[in-house]
Amino acid sequence: MEVLKTFGISLGLTLVIELALAFLLRVRSKRGLLIVLLANILTNPAAVFLCLAFGPLFGKFFLLFQLAVEAAVVLAESRVYRDFRKDLDAALSPFLLSLVLNACSYGTGLILYPLP
Repeated sequence: MEVLKTFGISLGLTLVIELALAFLLRVRSKRGLLIVLLANILTNPAAVFLCLAFGPLFGKFFLLFQLAVEAAVVLAESRVYRDFRKDLDAALSPFLLSLVLNACSYGTGLILYPLP
């Protein structure tokens, strides 16, 4: 049950933070916000799974593993944002949009749940 709680909290916080920030970065259409929502629904559970399942194998290098997973998420989401650039109509390029959104949600996660 703890694992499901972890998945739910992670996805919920990510969606709140990234959708709010996307709106501030001029993603105003319902379709654009839906794209941000769906991109996160696709990537967040996979990232959390990888970190929970394989992160402990990296021991003191866990943070580096976690950052590598986040980098993959940024690249995957930026690809989605690039493919739907017209719908997003954001103030930033697809890559920068993904980088900023993910850096903010990842940073918030580190503040709320510091690494051991």
